[in-house]
Amino acid sequence: MTQAIKIYDTTLRDGTQGEGVSFTVAGKIRVAEKLDQFGIDYIEGGWPGSNPRDMAFFEEAQKLNLKHAKLAAFGSTRRASLKADEDPQLKLLLDAKTPAVTIFGKTWLLHVTEILRTTAEENLRMIEDSVRFLTDNGREVIYDAEHFFDGYCDNPEYAMQTLAAAKRGGAVNLTLCDTNGGKLVSQLGAIVAKVVAHFPDIPVGVHCHNDSGLGVAVSLAGVESGAVLVQGTMNGVGERNGNANLTTIIPNLILKMGKTLNCGTNLDKLRDLSLFVDEMANRASDIGAPFVGTSAFAHKGGVHADAAAKVKHSYEHIEPELVGNRTRVLVSDMSGRSSVMMKAKEIGVDLDPRSPELKDFLAELKELEFRGYGYEAADASFKLLLNRFLKGTKDDFELIGYRVIIGHQSALNRTVSEATVQVKIGDEIHHTVAEASGPVGALDDALRKAIAPAFPEIMEVELIDFKVRILDSQHGADAIIRVQIESTDGKEIWGTVGASDNIIKATWEALFDSVEYKILLESEKRQSN
Repeated sequence: MTQAIKIYDTTLRDGTQGEGVSFTVAGKIRVAEKLDQFGIDYIEGGWPGSNPRDMAFFEEAQKLNLKHAKLAAFGSTRRASLKADEDPQLKLLLDAKTPAVTIFGKTWLLHVTEILRTTAEENLRMIEDSVRFLTDNGREVIYDAEHFFDGYCDNPEYAMQTLAAAKRGGAVNLTLCDTNGGKLVSQLGAIVAKVVAHFPDIPVGVHCHNDSGLGVAVSLAGVESGAVLVQGTMNGVGERNGNANLTTIIPNLILKMGKTLNCGTNLDKLRDLSLFVDEMANRASDIGAPFVGTSAFAHKGGVHADAAAKVKHSYEHIEPELVGNRTRVLVSDMSGRSSVMMKAKEIGVDLDPRSPELKDFLAELKELEFRGYGYEAADASFKLLLNRFLKGTKDDFELIGYRVIIGHQSALNRTVSEATVQVKIGDEIHHTVAEASGPVGALDDALRKAIAPAFPEIMEVELIDFKVRILDSQHGADAIIRVQIESTDGKEIWGTVGASDNIIKATWEALFDSVEYKILLESEKRQSN
């Protein structure tokens, strides 16, 4: 039977060294649980003693009931001046009470003599003593050979001696680290192959960084050369340019290289895992991320969309559903009849491809895009536009007028926005006013209050994102502004758009579409029942 490639996740330790990446203790616990559910083999939780958050995490982690993954604490070899059983950092690794421990040691003589300021011989003893101390105390030890590839290029004989020292100490895996992220694919692959041949009776792993933009490529090359453990982070977070990205490595190993992974049965949960980790790290997801990004299987050009509609794999390298993603059609001024037909089908609108109105709609769409509207992330506005243009659907309420006043109250040192909205629903006029700290919140509150008597479901809606983009900055204060809003009713999320040279008007258009779409959803629900 083919040996499964082990996946070692270091998002909660190495990943947190990335700029703008931060987890709460509770967030780290939830990520660990999610990684375990996905089938990750090792979860590196942090460095005990390096900061209070990691200490608190390991205390909480003792309550975890992981079904598959082994939790690992991370640390370094003993200090040159101490015995292993006297080193406080090694004792903290034991106190973390994790089944696995990963320690790193120096491979590159430059670091041994100039950073640690010790001898080559003492460094070998530090590695062996530290691994043996942890092994003797019942820990499964993974040895991370820091700067291994730089060290090997400098002195291959000594680099191999450091690995031999870790092996003598009882390490279960020798992981080779491209700590500076500078090695090319061919270089790294050739060196891994030599290590695997030199140590045939102990598994070898790779830990790569993305400083040359090759973190994924060199990791895969390591596996091709015989490595059976891959370290990385979810979404590639990490110091400098990040670590090797597991959300790209995992599907490539399974779908492109035919490797067996313990998480393989959950591959269709990969996109959900990626989004979850970003949410816990309080960072925006990369829409262009391979496999899991929102744009990974999105088609904008008419030729591409037409071909994908006929034969999906003509423009898609895998079935999106394999990784939990989906095909998307982006409607823009580049769109043709096929794009609009596909997009309409995607959002549940039936169109007759022979309809003469379709040509007029395409012309209208291109004109709107020219005026600043963008429908790529505004499916709700696009569906409403289709209904209005092709089906003659009328809006559920009529705007009479709105007004927004912004004032500063010096005595209270606060800025207040007041919005007044007048709408007509049937024969009745509804006139409401609302106050909030900002004009968007005030306008949103006033609009919803105005139509709630006729459409009470609108009070379920809340704004979850608000983006403003200046489209022609050379016009200064008179530039066209695009506003995109994301809304939710707790069950669905939808996007709407508005555009104008007045930010309040653009905001109103996006808000108007948001509430209209909610009313449409409820109407469709009633019809289906």
